[in-house]
Amino acid sequence: MLRTCFSTIGCPDWSFSEMIHHGTKSGFDGVEIRLVERETDLLSVPDFTASSLPQRRRELDDAGFHVSGLASSVAFDSTDPAERHRQTIIGRAYLDLAAELNAGFVRVFGDVVREETGRKATARQVADGLNQLGDYASTLQLQVIIETHGDYSQSDLVAETMNMVSSPSVGVLWDTHHPWRFHGEPLELTYSRLGDRVMHTHWKDSVSGDAAPQQAEPTEASDRAHALMSGHRHADYVLFGGGEFPILDCLGLLHNGGYDGWYSYEWEKMWHPELEPPELAFPMFPGKIQRLHAALVSG
Repeated sequence: MLRTCFSTIGCPDWSFSEMIHHGTKSGFDGVEIRLVERETDLLSVPDFTASSLPQRRRELDDAGFHVSGLASSVAFDSTDPAERHRQTIIGRAYLDLAAELNAGFVRVFGDVVREETGRKATARQVADGLNQLGDYASTLQLQVIIETHGDYSQSDLVAETMNMVSSPSVGVLWDTHHPWRFHGEPLELTYSRLGDRVMHTHWKDSVSGDAAPQQAEPTEASDRAHALMSGHRHADYVLFGGGEFPILDCLGLLHNGGYDGWYSYEWEKMWHPELEPPELAFPMFPGKIQRLHAALVSG
């Protein structure tokens, strides 16, 4: 049975206890923490102070609920070496917090290729940051995963970067939607390039063309997303299974490739306030993806 979790980007107003309550009620096995009550800097969340963490662990244990990982805003695309060093320090602190919560990974970004840096130099500096964090993650038996996000939605750029990463503690978070939607990559091509390093997956659905609603003007939420993540891009998201994403094809690739990581529902409510509330969106995901996967395996 595959393991499902949800990103808290989909429930920006929930407290930690509400994540557990609604998550278990909706049929999820765990949660991927991106934010808590709209605070995206998890290192400053009151629930995660040293004195509070034992209680958080008890709450998770009592519910039989797991933190799959922590989704940071750490990125290595800055042109400033001092800023990239600062990002590494933040990444190490996130890894320490992940260990306290018995989580498995910390998500980071490559994010964008800046004109003044260029592709090859960007790949080298991102790989350097990943190697540094990977070396530290290995001491904690954790993983650092780079997401297919922004310019790094292009799987050839991710593969080029990962070819310079020696740490076995570094892998790829395949946001299954992004390369397919933003770069028109066939799923088979993306998986052929990244499959052996995929440690975690994000799932979402969207529509395009005539089926998409008229794009709204930039909002405060989208501006904040861009401030945190230079590579953030707009898509017309719909409830899982209601759009154009080829879910079965993607499940088949992962199943045939022996993937055994999490299936994380990333409902981008924080950046798209117009989306349906998590109380409606979340319960649809675990059962649907479990049924599709079971049908695939039995068929």
